[in-house]
Parts: sequence; structure tokens; C-alpha cells
Amino acid sequence: MLLALGEALLGPGANYGRDLDSVQDYLCGGPSVVPPFTLVWHHADIARHALAGHVLAHLGGLSYFEETVNLLRKYGVTVVLQGGDGQSRTP
Repeated sequence: MLLALGEALLGPGANYGRDLDSVQDYLCGGPSVVPPFTLVWHHADIARHALAGHVLAHLGGLSYFEETVNLLRKYGVTVVLQGGDGQSRTP
């Protein structure tokens, strides 16, 4: 997921590191797009389903997907989640 996020925001082959701490670091500066910006996440339902079993107990028990969306929003990114049908969803 972090590779896809990096490629969407930084270009081919880029990634946002290996964990959510890296994502936070990138959103605060460095070789990144600086918020505020809008990220339209196509087929977000696929990522949500794939990461549903990855629960981060130390972060309130949210899934990795939910926590990633929350982190992006916390740092000023408008996240638009779209399902396979093109309709927007809320996390």
C-alpha cells in the first residue's frame, strides 16, 4: 500500500517508507507533496478488504487501512475513497 501511495504522489517507483511513521515523516516535509491536497483513492474497497485483518492494537484497534486514512486526514490531506463502482465512500 505504501508503494502505491508513493507512486500516486511522487511518481513511478517511489514509496512512502515501510510504516506509518514514515508516512508521517513524509507529510511533514522531505521529498513529498506538501498538504493540503486531495487524494482520490480509486478501488479503496480492495485495500480496505485486503488490510482488514491488520489491526493496530497500539493505535486504538483500527485497521492499517483506517489508520492510514486517518493519518493522511490529520495532516491536511482530503481523502476521497472510491469503490470499484466509482462511488465515494466514507471510512
